[in-house]
Amino acid sequence: MPRKTPLKLLRNIGIMAHIDAGKTTTTERVLYYTGRLHRVGEVHEGAATMDWMEQEQERGITITSAATTCHWEKQDTEYRINIIDTPGHVDFTAEVERSLRVLDGAIAVFCGVGGVEPQSETVWRQADQYGVPRICFVNKMDRTGADFENVVDMMRERLGANALPVQYPLGEGELFTGIVDIVRQKAMYYQEELGSGVELADVPDALVEKVSALREELVEAVAEHDDALLEKFLSGEDISLKELTDGIRKATLTGSIFPVFCGSAFKNKGVRALLDGVIDYLPSPLDIPAIEGHLPQHDETRESREASDDAPFSALVFKIMTDPYVGKLTYVRVYSGSLPSGSYVVNATKDKKERVGRILQMHANKREEKEELFSGDIAAVIGLKDSKTGDTLCHPDAPIILEAMNFPEPVISVAIEPKTRPDQDKLSSGLVKLADEDPTFRVYTNEETNQVIISGMGELHLEIIVDRLRREFGVGANIGRPQVSYRETIRTRSEKVVGKFVRQSGGRGQYGHVVVNIEPAEPGTGFVFENKIKGGVIPREYISSVEQGTKEALVTGVLAGYPVIDVKVELVDGSYHDVDSSEMAFKIAGSMAMKAGVRRASPVLLEPIMDVEVVTPQDYMGDIIGDLSSRRGKVGAMADRAGAQVIGASVPLGEMFGYATTLRSLSQGRAVYTMQFSQYQEVPNSKAEEIINTNAN
Repeated sequence: MPRKTPLKLLRNIGIMAHIDAGKTTTTERVLYYTGRLHRVGEVHEGAATMDWMEQEQERGITITSAATTCHWEKQDTEYRINIIDTPGHVDFTAEVERSLRVLDGAIAVFCGVGGVEPQSETVWRQADQYGVPRICFVNKMDRTGADFENVVDMMRERLGANALPVQYPLGEGELFTGIVDIVRQKAMYYQEELGSGVELADVPDALVEKVSALREELVEAVAEHDDALLEKFLSGEDISLKELTDGIRKATLTGSIFPVFCGSAFKNKGVRALLDGVIDYLPSPLDIPAIEGHLPQHDETRESREASDDAPFSALVFKIMTDPYVGKLTYVRVYSGSLPSGSYVVNATKDKKERVGRILQMHANKREEKEELFSGDIAAVIGLKDSKTGDTLCHPDAPIILEAMNFPEPVISVAIEPKTRPDQDKLSSGLVKLADEDPTFRVYTNEETNQVIISGMGELHLEIIVDRLRREFGVGANIGRPQVSYRETIRTRSEKVVGKFVRQSGGRGQYGHVVVNIEPAEPGTGFVFENKIKGGVIPREYISSVEQGTKEALVTGVLAGYPVIDVKVELVDGSYHDVDSSEMAFKIAGSMAMKAGVRRASPVLLEPIMDVEVVTPQDYMGDIIGDLSSRRGKVGAMADRAGAQVIGASVPLGEMFGYATTLRSLSQGRAVYTMQFSQYQEVPNSKAEEIINTNAN
């Protein structure tokens, strides 16, 4: 079956923004105008098409990036646009990250009042990382306090972006009536509620000078990236409309400029002009460099795949979802070649052959069947059992592994337990499925506390996981604070510690007698055992039992019951009985000696210390450093990175719970942090007493 839409008429775009900038509403309007929706869904009514999960409709935020396809006609040519709506909340940055990885271009939505908000910065940096060309839409121009020029200035200052208006608002707030097209130098006045009636007019006299200056600025910026245009500009020749739009497109595709549009999605103003902008300035798959990867088992052998249906098939899995009706949906972006339903592909990442069942073109949570996928397509596939996010699918005869996605490590963990016994099995299978879908969500069992621990990107992230368990899997679960994995060790040497186990009361008894020295071992060595017995005072066959007994005694410490680490044991003396001695007797004697020796060797409590790195704007450094110090943190190196400050610190893990929320409030959401385990260190006396007393109770 031949492809319907030529590659040059295809646009794969994302819509990204800070929470509440209005990007879901913008997407809804795009779908309405492109004929995908017959009634417009409102976010505040809980009816938005792209927000299809129950929690999304209740909370009015986008959690998962829903994908949909629509068509837009411009100058008698029909274009196809694949849109991915992405979440704006910082806890769901992984969703944004994986969407940006498979997109060719994006619309960055900004609030006309709030401007560049914290999550706008995070998402913008992520888009920079993947080199995604963007156009900007300053939304909510009808809101009181909207200020277009201020938002453009913020984009330049905070994002370091070369933001250039291609439109200018006619009035702001309640006086917002339309838009001036700076490129064409025409004013557009919107007539009625749905914004379908547009009256074209000349630029109002009051704005002629302003618009002329903005156009001059735009032409100059574009000419800098096009030698032919620069020559014309410098010699004062007129630049045609086509030359200017082509120049803007070229500069946008290289990331040299970011065209800025404006409007009010809620009032249906500016959305159709924005769609024209998507066609005019954002790339088709042909404008994007060939995707690169490497051969399996040969990381250094680079391969590339052109965006062509004739090239060997290659695609990237960028999302897994569980659908209540069809089961596991694997979202893929096809970079090259074609994929008929029913065919076999190789998952090059896992070196496994998989069969493609049905292919579905997704429209939020509605679906339509397709017979074949082509280069540039984004769709969901049923039947891929082993594929996970970030895996490469390719033709069996032309293997390639595309660059995988990098996801941040989870930063917050809580213990979870089922409310009732029947919930136990359902909890396990639900957690496995959710971890399959979300690479930033982890599940593990803490073997020491026997708790199931779930980890994610923030409190809201884990709250929604628990909510989904309840709704989708019918599991009731309680969550609490996780337990810190403390350790115990010794600080001094203890000599000639006796362990004697004797049971002799008629019949065969038990007899084991050992003498040991114990001392601190090098940090990180764990447990060291040395046999220094001379003259056979303990027969050779019992030595391993003594070692096992001493080792097992360290599983439960003497202070608060935590494992004892970094201890060296020397077996120096003992005695045995010809009849009554046994492996069990010597094992128990070894354990008794160990417990007694640890008590005499100045036992102390250790806690895990984390290396914490905070990236923050300069303004919040003082508060953040103060907070880290109050958590018993030691602040170390500080550095400047891409206009932000990086603070390095060592902080006890036990003091880091709830930090994601604290940091967000300290920095108005603009700072981010990562942490990883560094080492174990002795707990200060006052804190150790508190932990020991808590465990005793």
